[in-house]
Amino acid sequence: MVDAVVNAPSRAVRTDRVAARRRELAAAALETIADRGFVNTGLRDIAAHTGLSLGILHYYFDDKDDLIGQAVWQSKVECAHRYDAVVATSLTSAELAEGFGAELAATLVADCAEHRLWYDLRNQALFQNGFRDTIIAIDGLLTDMVWSVVARYAELSGSTPQVRPAEAYAMFDGFFRNSLIAHLRDVPDAPENLRIGAVRMLHSTL
Repeated sequence: MVDAVVNAPSRAVRTDRVAARRRELAAAALETIADRGFVNTGLRDIAAHTGLSLGILHYYFDDKDDLIGQAVWQSKVECAHRYDAVVATSLTSAELAEGFGAELAATLVADCAEHRLWYDLRNQALFQNGFRDTIIAIDGLLTDMVWSVVARYAELSGSTPQVRPAEAYAMFDGFFRNSLIAHLRDVPDAPENLRIGAVRMLHSTL
């Protein structure tokens, strides 16, 4: 009995393993969720399109909302750090603006489905409370990301931002969302318009 207790994993270790497995499963399911959208996706759909066991999904997630929330959270955390290198390495405001615009245009194309899912989920939060905390946390994360770019741009310009963090986020989020809609409608110059517009919008924050 003593040996069993000594050799048993601690509660913290078990919790870490569960959290790690949840992250793995959510990452595996993200593409299916993003392609099908919130309304058209259930745990059975995810299991059928990913090869994951339905029993495993039920074991690690309370329901589809739990799984989708986890998947979107992980996707947006990765997205929020996409601009860290640009902020850290840019030596001039022009370099920062160009780098930021280029990264926005690149993720618009490469991660289109994931961004569409994010806006889908945020819309759902207007009608149900299940995603409220997740949406608030992600919005905070993205606000900080945008503000890190705006603040660094102002510093490199020798100026001071004339907008608040929430205002800056609203500006760029609205522009990105409209660019995403245009891209989904096959407007050919949507990524380039986003890249150019991001440079202009950064300048307008001063």
